Amino acid sequence: MEHLLNQQVKTIEISGIRKFFNMVTDVEDVVSLTIGQPDFYTPEHIKEASIKAVKTNKTTYTSNAGIIELRRAIAHYYETNYHVSFHPEDEIIVTTGASQGIDIVLRTILNPGDEVILPAPIYPGYEPLITLAGAKTVHVDTSNHQFKMTKELLKQAITDNTKCIVLPYPSNPTGVSLTHSELKELVDVLKDKNIFILADEIYSELVYDFDHTSIASFQEVANRTIVINGVSKSHSMTGFRIGYVLAPRWLTAHLLKVHQYNVACASSISQYAALEALTHGIDDPPKMKEVYVKRRDYVYDRFSNMGISANKPNGAFYLFPNISKPGMSSLELGVDIVRKGKVALVPGGSFSEYGEQYMRLSYAYDFTTLEKGLNRLEEYFYRYIKG
Repeated sequence: MEHLLNQQVKTIEISGIRKFFNMVTDVEDVVSLTIGQPDFYTPEHIKEASIKAVKTNKTTYTSNAGIIELRRAIAHYYETNYHVSFHPEDEIIVTTGASQGIDIVLRTILNPGDEVILPAPIYPGYEPLITLAGAKTVHVDTSNHQFKMTKELLKQAITDNTKCIVLPYPSNPTGVSLTHSELKELVDVLKDKNIFILADEIYSELVYDFDHTSIASFQEVANRTIVINGVSKSHSMTGFRIGYVLAPRWLTAHLLKVHQYNVACASSISQYAALEALTHGIDDPPKMKEVYVKRRDYVYDRFSNMGISANKPNGAFYLFPNISKPGMSSLELGVDIVRKGKVALVPGGSFSEYGEQYMRLSYAYDFTTLEKGLNRLEEYFYRYIKG
């Protein structure tokens, strides 16, 4: 019966990250520096808000787009932090995590044969959704440009079939973000083209060396820009599964149709928790960010002292060092490091072929764990790679 399945489903594969975990699950005493989620507990006041929602029977369906109070809080949050205005009534949709938001956007805007530009290395969650829509991914190798999409690279990638470009900054896996001036250069390329911009800003609260700029703030491209964000990374609420989509009202009307038939609405309980996060939890992300900066500096210095090159990240909580071994794929090397070094990093090939010479380390761990893992990695590096 397998031949009867959707052919696009048959062509996509389980992510390289998951393949890696399946290969090393039997290895004992491994320090994992792999997980891409905050290690902080969800703030108490947010947990209390979710408990209160249950006790006050906020347990029914909400409007498809989400409770209006939360949409107003999102609008205020973006206006205050990023100086971008969205109407809560018809330009904001609350989704079941940022991933579902990405899904409904790509389903809405893509037709078979369309092309989507992805700056690689890149989080592996976009390509399968593009494939399921019958469209084609165009990976742009940014590894020689500090992992940043540039105007020159963008011009080279655009064709008559280009429908969308994904700008995932700050980036998973590289930790790179774009400055206002760097975004402006991309805007100058895109402003006269009928190309959608999908800005995945889920790590926007975790930008370290300059202020985050939303590309939606550029009026030249505002009418074709879609922003994805959520509270998972900013407020350590990954399990609550609350994201949101911000888009012009003409487009949101179509996005809402796909969202409605996909999930009806996001969890009511989680929506009230997110409302608390975006109203009374504004001071929560800076406290976490302060810790991440110290961790970033620590892991970056450790790799520098080992002689392993890596771009110093200015966002998210990942480092993407250049670790490779002749004759081994990044997946094979990752498994070897686990088995011999007892430390786990995510193989760079999980983030497209352009990540093959790299490994992703998450520093969303306490200093004791980071030190122990890096000590083991250093021993492996000098013994099996450099030595």
